[in-house]
Amino acid sequence: MRENARVATDYKGDYQELVDEISELLGAPATLENRDFELIAFGAYDSEGDLDPSALDPVRTRSILTRRSTAAVRAWFEGFGITRATGPVRIPPTPEAGVYRGRICLPVRHRGVVLGYVWLLDDDPGPTDAQLAAAMQVTGRIGALLADEAQAGAGLSRELRAVLTAEPGWQQDMAVAELRTALGSRADGPHTLVCVAPWPSADPDEAPSARTVPHATALCTVPWGAAAQSLAVLVRLRSTDVAAPALTAASRLLKETPGAGARACGGRPGRGAAAGVGEPRTGLAGLGEVWQEAAAAARAALAEPRLGPVAEWGRIGPYRLLTALPPRAAHDPAVGPLLSPAHQELARTAEVYLDCAGQAGRTAAGLGIHRQTLYYRLSRVEQLTGLDLDDGEDRLLLHMALKRARL
Repeated sequence: MRENARVATDYKGDYQELVDEISELLGAPATLENRDFELIAFGAYDSEGDLDPSALDPVRTRSILTRRSTAAVRAWFEGFGITRATGPVRIPPTPEAGVYRGRICLPVRHRGVVLGYVWLLDDDPGPTDAQLAAAMQVTGRIGALLADEAQAGAGLSRELRAVLTAEPGWQQDMAVAELRTALGSRADGPHTLVCVAPWPSADPDEAPSARTVPHATALCTVPWGAAAQSLAVLVRLRSTDVAAPALTAASRLLKETPGAGARACGGRPGRGAAAGVGEPRTGLAGLGEVWQEAAAAARAALAEPRLGPVAEWGRIGPYRLLTALPPRAAHDPAVGPLLSPAHQELARTAEVYLDCAGQAGRTAAGLGIHRQTLYYRLSRVEQLTGLDLDDGEDRLLLHMALKRARL
């Protein structure tokens, strides 16, 4: 468990100190990015003109403000061989690429593997070779820290996955105990879980780092259905009454997920992604239940566009019950004929009618049809199902079956 103990401390301050040290050595502000060009730390150096916003070019400004660079910018810089370099790389200014000032890139490596980059603007005269050599010594310490964090984060991801995939009972209790030990004092604070589904990859190396997701403590992939994956995110909160950090993390992840929030024609769910947020808890004892809530909320957001793309468990209404029903509950024998593709329009008519509490005027207006057309379709629904739409229990059964079929 020792490799996870470092997770309970804050790496951010360590990175900031090392970047500030490089800034002092070189007499210029430096930035540290990971190998995916996500900003980790920005070293401010107190020198007249160095921090003048007008002196920054669009690429540097965007990196600092959004904490990341675009794929095109990343490919452009990598074209100068920075992924293979073992020493400083000078990159000339290229105004057409938005790079108005030259750069010096100091590759951050650990045991021969590039883990990030330290960047500074190249002035005339720039740093001396001796200064750059001293700065490269500091990048070695940064590389060791990045490797340490990556190892600890991978361990924490394994602990979280074990909790979420363990059978309820003693197995899950043991997994929770392991995660509690790994988190240290953080384990006793308020948490919730975010589920992003479907997630495009089951490869742990392709999951985001917890450091790059706002408020995230750990991330891992979890099976989603028969052949898909979801992403689980353990989010730290200030209070169980405020879920805003979890919503922020979910929104950030959806922006980076291909097809997030996509919907097919007619407002039906498409093959996009959605996110669900479980009810906050204090401590880790109920983490398995929180995950079930988050996954259910994500399913509801995928099934019902108005709930997404980020849905909170406490706000999905009847889907709290519907998501708990077993799959066979969607195949009620009375409603089955109505759910065939040939009767898709009739099923939609019935669902809108029930959503409108049986008010014919609202239903017809919502569907854009005449009332007589509505009455004809409802009579066909009754013929196909054998249900009486004037009977409350029959209407309840039909409504639940139609909503459950979406899931």
